[in-house]
Amino acid sequence: MTHRKFIPSISIFTFVVICNINSFSQCAMCRTSVESDLKSGGSIGTNLNTGIIYLMLIPYIVLMTGAYFFFRKQINAKVKEWKDKKFPVKQA
Repeated sequence: MTHRKFIPSISIFTFVVICNINSFSQCAMCRTSVESDLKSGGSIGTNLNTGIIYLMLIPYIVLMTGAYFFFRKQINAKVKEWKDKKFPVKQA
């Protein structure tokens, strides 16, 4: 195995780490904004929580749908194989 196969993986990993470092600074700003809004009687906090749940659920729904369609084909094949083995068609 050559090292050239790892270069794209390493460069993508490095890009993700660099981009991730910049995003850490937003957390404190959002927290301060939400806390000050809640103290003044606003509703940004509840809307922010709803948005977080929405963003969290979408990837899981997409993955579960893909897994369902992927495994459905394999399960149907196994069931058909099992039926053919346990209940063979008798020739008359």
